[in-house]
Amino acid sequence: MSIFQRPHYVSEITSFIDDLKAKKPSLESEQRAGRAIWWDKNLNLADQVEYGEARVPQQAYVYGSSAHPNGK
Repeated sequence: MSIFQRPHYVSEITSFIDDLKAKKPSLESEQRAGRAIWWDKNLNLADQVEYGEARVPQQAYVYGSSAHPNGK
């Protein structure tokens, strides 16, 4: 053993996650399925271009502007 070698350390968080994965082996696949529902999407480039073209420019300060119905 080298004098520079540190003792093996495992944080409380790491041990908690390891225990959680050991108790529920399907956890990671469930997380991936949940991510696929909300985040992993194929984007349609034509829709993105149309969305960008339909964008209306916004004033620098939207509150209290003269375009607001209650503005003066």
